[in-house]
Amino acid sequence: MTYLVTGGAGFIGSNYIHYMMKKYGDAIRIINVDKLTYAGNLENLKDIENNPGYLFVKADICDAEAIEKIFKEEDIDKVVHFAAESHVDRSIKDPLVFVKTNVVGTAVLLECAKSAWENPDGSFKEGKKFLHVSTDEVYGSLPDDDSAFFYETTPYDPHSPYSASKASSDMLVKAYMDTYKFPANITNCSNNYGPYQFPEKLIPLMINNALAGRDLPVYGDGKNVRDWLYVEDHAKGIDMVMENGKLFETYNIGGHNEMKNIDIVKLVIKTVKELLPDEDPRKKNVSEDLIKYVEDRKGHDRRYAIAPDKIKKEVGWQPDTMFAEGIRATVKWYLENDKWLKNVTSGDYMKYYDGMYGNR
Repeated sequence: MTYLVTGGAGFIGSNYIHYMMKKYGDAIRIINVDKLTYAGNLENLKDIENNPGYLFVKADICDAEAIEKIFKEEDIDKVVHFAAESHVDRSIKDPLVFVKTNVVGTAVLLECAKSAWENPDGSFKEGKKFLHVSTDEVYGSLPDDDSAFFYETTPYDPHSPYSASKASSDMLVKAYMDTYKFPANITNCSNNYGPYQFPEKLIPLMINNALAGRDLPVYGDGKNVRDWLYVEDHAKGIDMVMENGKLFETYNIGGHNEMKNIDIVKLVIKTVKELLPDEDPRKKNVSEDLIKYVEDRKGHDRRYAIAPDKIKKEVGWQPDTMFAEGIRATVKWYLENDKWLKNVTSGDYMKYYDGMYGNR
């Protein structure tokens, strides 16, 4: 069984590849296609780079010729499509990059897979499937009412260039399913956290800044609510949808861990302080005094919360990792992988960070 994984050098993609190689071993082959932008890091997969069942191909998903070549040379059974520009702040600064990668790139992948898998009569070869990994942000914002949730039937209402580009890519996949009966599923997940996450996102940003004694920037009043999903639970959910999900269906994958951003920040501070040895000089700098409220993000959605009822009922998936356990494991991973953290936070990343937060 051969899997084509796009964006496999990124945060969720690399965790998914680790999960799959550990679960299936020699029974599968994984071809990882990644452009290696700032968020793609082959260090995430150093431990499997020499595995005969793993192949890395540096390519842009918008490059139709490169993607066609992979489908012609390899008998691809499954596509798991992670590759995307994913940070809302960056999308506000440069929306066209997000439209190109997330919309055009998805269209290229769909067309290449359709061409490779389609029979002369318009049907598709047995066992082929395309899984498009998307986000809960396509649904917009929920009211401050803990009885309201996103369901697969919730109308799309994206508010940022990022979420609009992901909504567009979802619609393309839906169009291929409806028009061609293209064998696919869509998954919409809540906020992921865990190892290998680039430190522009909330949790690794707070860990990294706390360790360096830098300000911990919190948008607005800090009371925006997000639903948090441990990345290995997400990988398991994607695998289960690929194996057991009904064709043409959308599945929401949520962690049932809703928390206000400010409470996340305070928990990160507490956990970093607990896990740092007393003799570590960084420990004395870690406190809530580092919290700095900054101007709110444009179009900042107030609350996200996913109801994963459908995936539990139809596929049998539910999250295994409670937030208290997952956040402790995540902080521990970053403390134990200080070299990785330093490597990814040098150079261009710091220029971006200073541009995004330095004047606030």
